[in-house]
Amino acid sequence: MEIKREELIKQIADPSFVWDLIIIGGGATGLGTAVDAASRGFKTLLLEQSDFAKGTSSRSTKLVHGGVRYLAQGNIGLVVEALRERGILFNNAPHLVRNESFIIPNYSWFNAFFYSIGLSVYDLLAGKRSFGRSRLVSGKETIRRIPNIRQENLKAGVLYHDGQFDDARLAVSLALTAIEQGAVLLNYVQVSSLSKNANKISGVLAKDLETGIPYVLKAKTVINATGVFVDEILVMDAPEASPMVRPSQGVHLVFDKSFLGSRDALMIPKTKDGRVLFAIPWHERTLVGTTDTPLNAHQLEPRALEEEIKFILDTAAVYLTRIPTRKDVLSVFAGLRPLAAPQGENQKTKEISRSHKLIISPSGLITITGGKWTTYRKMAEDTVDQAIQTGKLPARSCKTKNLPLHGFHESVDWSDSFFVYGSDALPVKALTKENSLWKEILDPRLPYIAAEVVWATRYEMARNIEDVLARRTRALFLDAHAAMDMAPAVAHLMAKELMKDSHWEKEQILSFMEIAKNYVLNY
Repeated sequence: MEIKREELIKQIADPSFVWDLIIIGGGATGLGTAVDAASRGFKTLLLEQSDFAKGTSSRSTKLVHGGVRYLAQGNIGLVVEALRERGILFNNAPHLVRNESFIIPNYSWFNAFFYSIGLSVYDLLAGKRSFGRSRLVSGKETIRRIPNIRQENLKAGVLYHDGQFDDARLAVSLALTAIEQGAVLLNYVQVSSLSKNANKISGVLAKDLETGIPYVLKAKTVINATGVFVDEILVMDAPEASPMVRPSQGVHLVFDKSFLGSRDALMIPKTKDGRVLFAIPWHERTLVGTTDTPLNAHQLEPRALEEEIKFILDTAAVYLTRIPTRKDVLSVFAGLRPLAAPQGENQKTKEISRSHKLIISPSGLITITGGKWTTYRKMAEDTVDQAIQTGKLPARSCKTKNLPLHGFHESVDWSDSFFVYGSDALPVKALTKENSLWKEILDPRLPYIAAEVVWATRYEMARNIEDVLARRTRALFLDAHAAMDMAPAVAHLMAKELMKDSHWEKEQILSFMEIAKNYVLNY
């Protein structure tokens, strides 16, 4: 189904229409809430000021997991919930979630048995949704499976299973699922203020950032699902509101796949400062991260700090025989976690619970914050359940536990780069029959073809180069220089689809280059 922005905009043009829910924010939580609400039959509108998953939701460690470290912290409830949700997501989106094997290298026998026992508990908590039993493997087996692992004093490895996914592609899948369920979703529409009637939220004022046209929108409930930006919406509601979120930054470096040299992922459970570090095979690359740096401010395009880059490179050098350097970094990206503001002065962000929280303001504004990608569906379920109470909506049960997401496809060829499209893969390839030039690879360093740009623009609501190169494809995250070289061709293809002129193309290229510079390391 071709999605035309003009048709979506028409659906918000009537100022007298009353939505059951207006959701502010198009990240994992907002998109999940839209799917849940629409599938229950509620009139649902989602507004995102930028692109879907532009922020945190496209910048994760690409894991659908229970959280081994939360188990170590004693947060059993979160681990059980996340493992349950991991299984549900694996069933509902098998084209995007895969079973990934991880190995923890151990350089002491105590650690080997400690992690072996801990991961046995992890398996037990997963129950029937387990991805596979963990087990102790010999040092020799560890080296065979991860040839680049440091071998000196290596005693053994602990092998366990978890989930891996493509976060931005899952966000696109959720957006399309919500639309198929009857929701209206709009990117590049910014909420400027909240409307009230007798001190109760009655809707929002919003502006289409592409045309500048303002819209007055009425709703029975308004959901604040804006991640690290929740405080900005809370201040619209109550100027005296105290900050609820303390952002924490996570940084990842991307290298050629040869640096890991394995189909298994590497997990370092405790680095020198107590953080967890992963090295994961992802889209024919090796992704290494993450950091956990508290910040006092946030922005749509966070930048990796020099000390974060150094920490990842230094830690990787301890565990890998082929030591990655700055020159080897193909892309660097940073994301922000919307953590609950710490209560104690000395509380570290890595110690703050990732459990989600629902806050209902006196005005009736519902704010959902915290949580993690893995638990997005449960967060959405809890949010819509609350909206039913707050907005006096008819009670309807959640449908998403067994709701296949857009693109659902079980027979996945993970070696084919089109796997992220699931059941859409054949229609994407079929576009090349419309124009044979669309078969062309956009850059030899990456697998993307011109038809994917056309598909993203026609069927996936991409509005600019960055939407295509960062989130519809993952070019910017996989090889920033290649993405920059692809930009002119992408701009030209999009301009024809969107009926834009050469001036638009030039502006797009300049704008994208400015963003892409943040993904390139200087050396």
